[in-house]
Amino acid sequence: MRAGVVVAARPGVEDLAVRAEELGLHSFWVNDSPMVHGDPFVALSLCAKATSRIRLGIGVTSPALRSAPAAASGLASLNALAPGRIICGVGTGNTARRTLGMRPTTAARLEGFTVALQDLCAGRSTEYREGDRVRDIRFLHAGAHVNTTDPIEFVVAALLGPKAAAVAGRRGTGLISVGLLDPTAWHALHDTRRHAAQGAPRAPGSPTGSRADSYLITSLHLLDEDEDPHGDAARDATGHLVLSLLAFAADTAADTPAFVGQLGPEEREAVRRLLDRRGTTATAPDRHTKLYPDYLGRISPRDRDLVLPSLMNTLALVGTRDDLLARFATLEQAGVDELLIQPVVDPPTEMALLAKLLT
Repeated sequence: MRAGVVVAARPGVEDLAVRAEELGLHSFWVNDSPMVHGDPFVALSLCAKATSRIRLGIGVTSPALRSAPAAASGLASLNALAPGRIICGVGTGNTARRTLGMRPTTAARLEGFTVALQDLCAGRSTEYREGDRVRDIRFLHAGAHVNTTDPIEFVVAALLGPKAAAVAGRRGTGLISVGLLDPTAWHALHDTRRHAAQGAPRAPGSPTGSRADSYLITSLHLLDEDEDPHGDAARDATGHLVLSLLAFAADTAADTPAFVGQLGPEEREAVRRLLDRRGTTATAPDRHTKLYPDYLGRISPRDRDLVLPSLMNTLALVGTRDDLLARFATLEQAGVDELLIQPVVDPPTEMALLAKLLT
């Protein structure tokens, strides 16, 4: 299994990219959440100039954030700086939209966006729509300003729902998911993608022979001898993923109660405590401004009690070296090609640990 890293855009991110490349990691990704982190295209431009081998990923952009022409221009510009090293994750914009107080876009719009990006980034014309007006568009200065010759890898963000995996199958892309450590769930995603690919003939100009790898984003904590697997160190290393799930549950409790209904009593109580602690409610129109500050950043010690063992075990990899290697092998057998960690406590040290375990 390959290894990579996901970080937030901020000044100095290129230094982490250089270190990741030195460690032999395969890919370096930057989040695209405009109201939470810096801009990934700016960050990856710096990374592209500072590195020579490591693949560089946007994780992930969405038609609810950027128009297809603007996103394609950014991707093809990065591809000119780092030819053949660019990966573009696309999704419905779940987190990035919710941090604006808005809902994600639809799978249908996601698929249209993916088609347009694939076409434009390969130098083809594509259909572009604004309201009732539809026009064919293409890059007018390909070669001089952008790179549409070297391939860009595309992956679709999918959790447990089949719709995004079906988009990946029809468009010949890979998959990326967060905290999905259940091998059975990965088998289901791959089955959906495979069936969709078989059932949808490719239109002229659709990609053939493109990469279709699967990426899993999680967090990692190697236990010292006799260390508590749910102690402060483990909670600090994994808490950002746990709190991201609790924030999502708190944000959607009123309009998507089915998700909260899947949580156990202790987890629902943690959602309630998070809302109280942030000074908001599940129906407050401005709850997004209270729930998402410091999203996917290092958690405060006062929030360690919200990092429940049940959610740590669901979303993150915590264990001894042998435990972790066994989990890696199981995930690889389930079709995960690359493990991406999202380090927040000590990124250089956490990246070095991942490299030691997997490269």
